[in-house]
Amino acid sequence: MKPLRIGNFSGFYGDRSAALREMLTGGEVDVLTGDYLAELTMLILARDRLKDPSAGYARTFPRQLEDCLGLARERGVRIVTNAGGLDPAGLAGEIRRLADRLGIPVRVAHVEGDDLTAAHPGTLAAHAYLGGFGITECLRAGADVVVTGRVTDAALVTGPAAAHFGWRPDDHGALAGAVVAGHVLECGTQATGGNYAFFTEGDVRRPGFPLAEIHADGSSVITKHPGTGGFVDVGTITAQLLYETGGARYAGPDVTARLDTVRLGPEGPDRVRIEGVRGEAPPPTLKVGLNRLGGFRNEIVFVLTGLGIEAKAALVREQLADALAKSPPREVRWELVRTDRADADTEETASALLRLVVRDPDQRVVGRALSGAAVELALASYPGFHVLAPPGKGAPYGVFEEVYVPYVGAAHVAVLHDGRRIPVPPPQETRPLAAVPDPPLPEPLPPGPARRAPLGLVVGARSGDKGGNANVGVWARSEDAWRWLAHTLTADAFRRLIPESRDLPVTRHLLPNLRAVNFVVEGILGAGVAAQARFDPQAKALGEWLRSRHLDIPETLL
Repeated sequence: MKPLRIGNFSGFYGDRSAALREMLTGGEVDVLTGDYLAELTMLILARDRLKDPSAGYARTFPRQLEDCLGLARERGVRIVTNAGGLDPAGLAGEIRRLADRLGIPVRVAHVEGDDLTAAHPGTLAAHAYLGGFGITECLRAGADVVVTGRVTDAALVTGPAAAHFGWRPDDHGALAGAVVAGHVLECGTQATGGNYAFFTEGDVRRPGFPLAEIHADGSSVITKHPGTGGFVDVGTITAQLLYETGGARYAGPDVTARLDTVRLGPEGPDRVRIEGVRGEAPPPTLKVGLNRLGGFRNEIVFVLTGLGIEAKAALVREQLADALAKSPPREVRWELVRTDRADADTEETASALLRLVVRDPDQRVVGRALSGAAVELALASYPGFHVLAPPGKGAPYGVFEEVYVPYVGAAHVAVLHDGRRIPVPPPQETRPLAAVPDPPLPEPLPPGPARRAPLGLVVGARSGDKGGNANVGVWARSEDAWRWLAHTLTADAFRRLIPESRDLPVTRHLLPNLRAVNFVVEGILGAGVAAQARFDPQAKALGEWLRSRHLDIPETLL
């Protein structure tokens, strides 16, 4: 059977608006998927909906579709997207009105059942991560456009693949292969050289979006349209496979994919084959993401220039001590960021930043009283006093939490283009998740001379967030580098290199097929990205920080 070509045109809410047209005109494709949702996006949409009950979906998608709907229809390309956010029915209705206005006969279906907010009082949004078989039902019934709310990112690929190949829910091997392909596609250009550790090895000024040629057994080839920017190689695919994952078992409501069985291999320029993926029955419960208001946050950034940086910072802290003591915020965090350097030839490079971040359930505690106290220092503090932006009244921040519920707690329903409602049954077979024992280590490198150097000279890394946890995937590009990496970069070594993690649980997972180690750091992001607990709240650059750290590296690898 001919492979199914599934492309991606969006990796997040705000991605390149021209990508849908680029993917439709750049080459052959059967299905295009758009991923708009993340933990933070769900909170943003929930806050939008508080102001406007009709504002629960990604507003940018209909604008993209208005330019391309006729082209997609003409070329027979189906579109599957989670842009429905909190209101997939509302978006489906808007698309129908758009199609009517344009005079384009399009069948629009949507998927419901993820919204569990009513069952979780006190949340702004509570949504289950549904699987792909609701999408499958919509496509089997002839839909041209399928809109979902919160589904797993990979469901945008497993759903079309199951519809095309006739897979059943117990086809775990094929589904697992599609899950891996979906995980590669979900973040768009991160698979084609974007955000890549070795980005200088290709032209990544405007990477093309990726597509997967999926076969009936679930194996796939990841590629991109000819002539588009960026590049696809084993490294770019390895990086994306490690992104926002944990151990060897990558669980979802359709299947648990065994990442330790993935085999990658080059298949010509800008083509990487993925095969060998084993699948297991999904876990017995369904993940639900809870977003709620955590309180209010304020931030003031003082600019300290020239000499006496430490003394200037100490003076500000002493001057604001009384204001902070009068009505103490629940959380007060000072951080001195030494961006300055001696004898600098610009004022900016002569300056350091002192950040004050406060959080409290009461907006008044972090609002004008504190801001006013900071502003009053303008003529009464350190020489050169100024701040990056005027202090505000305090802004709400969100908290993310995940819980797990029985499948029957979510009424997964495919709403077909003709209005029929098809219930999607839960999986008949499930399997509790359990850690996979670490495989044996490779033979260590023989002893030899070593040199102090940055880790990133010999390994790549990619990092990301899952709630309050961060993951850092690190991979080697040669067998010798893998042998050294597996023995050297232990969980204890990671803690030494990343001081923030020293008092946190750090788990290392070995993935020899990918020549990779994946670290999960629990709690480093506090209550999730919306809480903005650290300088890099989504841990996007944590891997690059790790690569910049120095340790003794065998000279044979340098």
